[in-house]
Amino acid sequence: MKNIYDYRLEDLKEYFKNINEKEFKATQVYEWLYKKRVKSFDEMTNIKKEVIERLKQDFSIEPLKILKKQIDTDVRKYLFELSDKNKIEAVLMKHDYGNSLCVSTQVGCNMSCAFCESGRLKKVRNLNSYEMVSQIIQVEEDLNIRISHLVLMGIGEPFDNYDNVMNFIDIINEPKGIDLGARHITVSTSGLVPKINEFANNPKQVNLAISLHAPNNEIRNKIMPINKAYPIEQLIESVKKYINKTNRRVTFEYIMLKNINDQEKHAVELSKLLKGINCYVNLIPYNETSHIEFKKSEKEQIMKFYDTLKKNNINVTIRKEFGKKVSAACGQLRSNYEEEK
Repeated sequence: MKNIYDYRLEDLKEYFKNINEKEFKATQVYEWLYKKRVKSFDEMTNIKKEVIERLKQDFSIEPLKILKKQIDTDVRKYLFELSDKNKIEAVLMKHDYGNSLCVSTQVGCNMSCAFCESGRLKKVRNLNSYEMVSQIIQVEEDLNIRISHLVLMGIGEPFDNYDNVMNFIDIINEPKGIDLGARHITVSTSGLVPKINEFANNPKQVNLAISLHAPNNEIRNKIMPINKAYPIEQLIESVKKYINKTNRRVTFEYIMLKNINDQEKHAVELSKLLKGINCYVNLIPYNETSHIEFKKSEKEQIMKFYDTLKKNNINVTIRKEFGKKVSAACGQLRSNYEEEK
């Protein structure tokens, strides 16, 4: 049985047409789901009983279960249990510009980035669109807030689950639904070049972030195996084509790893690599975990790296650090929970 949160408004209109009902009922159902946040079909009081019975027959409406929460200043981390008992995470971060939610797109991840906790647990399966939608709904209800920004940077590689992710974006962008503006949605990829090329054809103005984390192939090959399939030259070429086609700025994510990629020479190399590209670099202080040997760069080193990029006319920011009291690394809460069990 398909979960109703998997359906775009157009799909639901098609469904009603196929059961010889008026299309406008799809809009009514959407408003009950996303504006009034009902928990059952029986609460949809302006829809006739026989249609309600048909909906109950054809769709499930169950949300994800919140298994565990960790709370710190301006951050909340959620561990969800899926219907098949698999676990995923989402992280809510409170910024001065609004509430940003980082969602997962897969159970586990096959990208095997050496510094990433998520990649220690291999991909079990892709998430369906409704499982991504439910992460938003559950967090909004738990905190009685509205999510204003969304990043697909949780467990998994979004472009390795491309169709479900694009369907999910359509659902949450729908004005009759969650109505999250495309420019407030960011999709992050470790560098699946064919999917970046495909994403360039998407008409929605969704943001693209590239998990770069190294200025050259030598370092990137060691910490990100995906680079062996799509080396930096290919990746940068696809980004340039994307920018030419969409006229949108790209973010390059760069985790600062002590004595690996954080020296001044790396900043100079990175500046040369990105020269002339409409982008900005987001320097990310590393969240250390007990399972992985990488260490976080010293604050002073991060600032030197930042200054070098600035001097070379690269737009750069340093990501605010969240969650010193929570399992901050992506996938860490999930792996800790599984190990405790």
